[in-house]
Amino acid sequence: MNAPDPTVHAAGYPADTHEVFNVGRERADFNAYLEDQALQEAVRREGAGWAHEALTGFGALTGSAEYRELGVLANHHPPELDTHDRFGRRIDLVRYHPAYHRLMHSAIEHGLHSSPWTDPGPGAHVARAAHEYLQTQVEAGHGCPVTMTFAAVPALRTTPELARLWEPRITARSYDPRNVPDAQKAGLTIGMAMTEKQGGSDVRANSTRAHPLGAEGPGQAYELVGHKYFVSAPMCDAFLVLAQAPGGLSCFLLPRWRPDGRKNPMQIVRLKRKMGNVSNASGETELRGALAWMVGAEGRGVRTIIEMVAMTRFDCMVGSAAGQRAAAAQALHHCGLRSAFGRRLVEQPLMGNVLADLALESEASLVLAMRVARALDRRADAHEDALVRLLTAVGKYWICKRAPAHAAEAMECIGGSGVMEDSPFPRLLRESPVNAIWEGSGNVQCLDVLRAMHRSPEVVEAFTAELGRARGGNTALDRYVAALQGELSDAGELEFRARNLVDRMALAMQAALLVQHAPAAVADAFCASRLAATGQHQYGALPRGVDAAAIVARASGRA
Repeated sequence: MNAPDPTVHAAGYPADTHEVFNVGRERADFNAYLEDQALQEAVRREGAGWAHEALTGFGALTGSAEYRELGVLANHHPPELDTHDRFGRRIDLVRYHPAYHRLMHSAIEHGLHSSPWTDPGPGAHVARAAHEYLQTQVEAGHGCPVTMTFAAVPALRTTPELARLWEPRITARSYDPRNVPDAQKAGLTIGMAMTEKQGGSDVRANSTRAHPLGAEGPGQAYELVGHKYFVSAPMCDAFLVLAQAPGGLSCFLLPRWRPDGRKNPMQIVRLKRKMGNVSNASGETELRGALAWMVGAEGRGVRTIIEMVAMTRFDCMVGSAAGQRAAAAQALHHCGLRSAFGRRLVEQPLMGNVLADLALESEASLVLAMRVARALDRRADAHEDALVRLLTAVGKYWICKRAPAHAAEAMECIGGSGVMEDSPFPRLLRESPVNAIWEGSGNVQCLDVLRAMHRSPEVVEAFTAELGRARGGNTALDRYVAALQGELSDAGELEFRARNLVDRMALAMQAALLVQHAPAAVADAFCASRLAATGQHQYGALPRGVDAAAIVARASGRA
């Protein structure tokens, strides 16, 4: 006797209520580099065409389902702190999920922490930035220790005797997460401990004291006593720290272990509970006579560590641009699959407007970040060095500031499913404000722009010359730049209006770069919506005449 069909009710109608159709699917097993036309063009244009083959392989890795799942797992299982072992011995051990360690191993194996230092040459910073851009789209949190390790090298080089000892292992492509003395490791990671609760961004208000153990000055040993309210990646092997020496605020290199194998008393009080950047541990620590060596000149701690901060700010810019690309790509992917009202979402005129606008923002962020990368490669040239000093602050401020609204708009393209925790968007949205705050908030960046303009007028000349390369390419841009020149020459209430000024500087530079290098559909749409329009820009408000379909096709890898 045949069994009855369980999907058919006794009355004859089907009882299966869950047919899956007209839905999205995971964006996985694609080549993140080859699908990104704007990135490929930027790599070639800015001097790293030689890295195309390596980036193609890395794009396949970062687009694979298995690799992308590592980012999910690393955030689903946040770090945990063990201050003591079960016998009561102090260990200050942060435990991470294996997925985090795999991402760290891959990043360091591919040189994201060191390649411009170990293999300098034309396009070295551009190639590294492109790798970082792809890696960050998978997972952003582990990028914190990677970028600090990368950024520590210029600061350490201010004290050659320390650089000789530490740089070979800092730049080695070897990841060793063990909680053991650095002498037992082939490769090291470097963190940073600047922030104290009473000062925040005002590091000159720091109260941690540095007591000399003998001779004073660069390369000499001190013991540090104080409280650090925010230590990024406390499982790194050593940290750049600011403390008050007898001669003023100075920079120090502080290892987690003393040379004699004893635990250095840099004791983790707690891990921070962050809304974003969950995979990466951030801690609060007590320095109870922790051994450290002075880096740079005594009393010049800010000047020394700014060499590190400049690089971490650049990476914030790249990271936020990567977040925008990840959000836009997810929205384009979903809207290319799902239909409503008889057409795919991507074919709906208003949705096409929104998607094109998200793609414009993403490409504008990328083009600015990669232009700064080229300037980093060419700092021996006075013009390029001036651009680094100005555009790092301009770009860090603007790109990072634009990321949260961009992530929220992209999430809205998905609809209700985008809000669910098993969607990539909650993580993208929670991550999006982080870079705007870390390494100097928006106000700090804008004040740094004013400071650079005041101290080094040549940075304004370089900025103006760079904009001039796009003159005549778009009438809206020409008018915008002319008005901006008036703002730059007006010294009245500069600090009060600094944000408005830096906003306009960022938009002008993005537009100038797009006019020079992007297809007309992209450049003209950006200028029409950001420069010629009145009022605050909202996504999905591109004006008539914009070729939204061409912009969407380019961003989707179909151009």
